[in-house]
Amino acid sequence: MNPRRPDYAEYVRSIFDSAAFIRDLGVQLVDVGPGFCETALVIAPRLLQQHGFVHAGVSTTLADHTAGGAAATLIGPDEAVLTSEYKIHFLRPGRADRLTCRAAVLKAGSMFHVVEAEVRATDLLIAKMIATVAVVPAEKTRR
Repeated sequence: MNPRRPDYAEYVRSIFDSAAFIRDLGVQLVDVGPGFCETALVIAPRLLQQHGFVHAGVSTTLADHTAGGAAATLIGPDEAVLTSEYKIHFLRPGRADRLTCRAAVLKAGSMFHVVEAEVRATDLLIAKMIATVAVVPAEKTRR
């Protein structure tokens, strides 16, 4: 997969740095390359649900934002990405001190990218997401 902007890695880092909710959760960008993104999250007690597992919303947010990062590696300099739709399968409860996520673009299109994201607790696959990420003019995302 070929990036359409030479500064794609810096752009993806800026997406993570400027997303307040992602910073509040503690999501860290680990690696980024053409068509993929990897993240990690140290699990704090505030991220657990009532049974002591990682909350499904935390795993979903990790997968969604990582998928967006992967999609963003393949857009042009005047474009941005926004999640259009996703489906997530929770395969087992998340119980670990740390989650990791790797997302990869399956199909890059001019209007939408299809991205797959896998969330792992240690080495166990706990969730798998398929997301459709819209490619939009960057001006439409400015406040």
